[in-house]
Amino acid sequence: MLRNHIKSAILLISAAALVSCSEPAPMASVSDNVPHNRDVFAMDTYMSMKAYGSNSEAALDEAEKFITQLENDLSVTNESSCISKVNSASGSPVTITDDAAEIISKALEIGKNTNGALDITIYPLLKEWGFTTGDNKIPKQSALDTLMADTGFEKVHLDGDTVTIPENFLIDLGALAKGYTSDKIMKIMKKNGVDSAIVSLGGNVQAMGAKPDGSFWKVSVRDPFMPDTDMCIIETDTKAVITSGNYERYFVGSDRKNYWHILDPADGYPADNGLVSVTIIGDSGLECDALSTALFVLGDSKAQEYWKAHHDFDMILVTDDGNIIYTDGIADRFTNISSMEAEVLCLD
Repeated sequence: MLRNHIKSAILLISAAALVSCSEPAPMASVSDNVPHNRDVFAMDTYMSMKAYGSNSEAALDEAEKFITQLENDLSVTNESSCISKVNSASGSPVTITDDAAEIISKALEIGKNTNGALDITIYPLLKEWGFTTGDNKIPKQSALDTLMADTGFEKVHLDGDTVTIPENFLIDLGALAKGYTSDKIMKIMKKNGVDSAIVSLGGNVQAMGAKPDGSFWKVSVRDPFMPDTDMCIIETDTKAVITSGNYERYFVGSDRKNYWHILDPADGYPADNGLVSVTIIGDSGLECDALSTALFVLGDSKAQEYWKAHHDFDMILVTDDGNIIYTDGIADRFTNISSMEAEVLCLD
């Protein structure tokens, strides 16, 4: 039975997440310390936004409008969206929005850098497994082989705001959309003079600045072996914290095995390369969202190699044998509250 935790169940901003943990800054005015909250259901998940400051209500209004607009632009099931127009263009070029172009550009970049571990053309495979419809089943190999013949991120051509895909190809930006959305929300906050805010878009958490009293935000990361409990706490300010895990959305097959929605584009099956959870911490929600999926697909050793080659982000890996590996950039902001062993990954 499908457990629709989605990525929203990975990270929670709990009451405990709002406890001070750093040296307080000079106190802000009373009005600046009063939070404004907004809850939205969009992109098939629950989203929450919290902002401080006299203009935060206006910022939240603008952010909510943007979320609705972006969902309409990117939805693969909305026939009027630019993504649906690309998918139905039978190989002809289609002009897309600036937002869609930016997301596709990052998807192609990460796809190239990870040798195809992130691939926005595998939507037909997700449908065949039933992850987009709820009608889950283990596909026949012949069906996967047929569908995989019409996949491959390298065949997506982006030229400015025009994108072209081969006939019979379908693209879906779901693996990057929420990370991009949180980036844009933070820009909206900044434009409106807000410098203390945090959002959880289906569990994709991103913060702007510290809390009004100068303390860090606390973001909890779910235990992939016990998804109703937390595994660790990350203290953060002005960072995105985004997780992908095999417990988010899965079903139990007739063979009594678990099958999850993060597919390996190399064979069309759920990625099973030694990891059960990947959390990425970085400046860009878009990049963190993309990397959380791509590094999950790459697996433990290759994910570590990728970090050592780039090391412009931090990460938390959980292996399928129950070990936590986290990078040294967050060593002073990481608290393990699980029974698993945790070790720090450093550059050689």
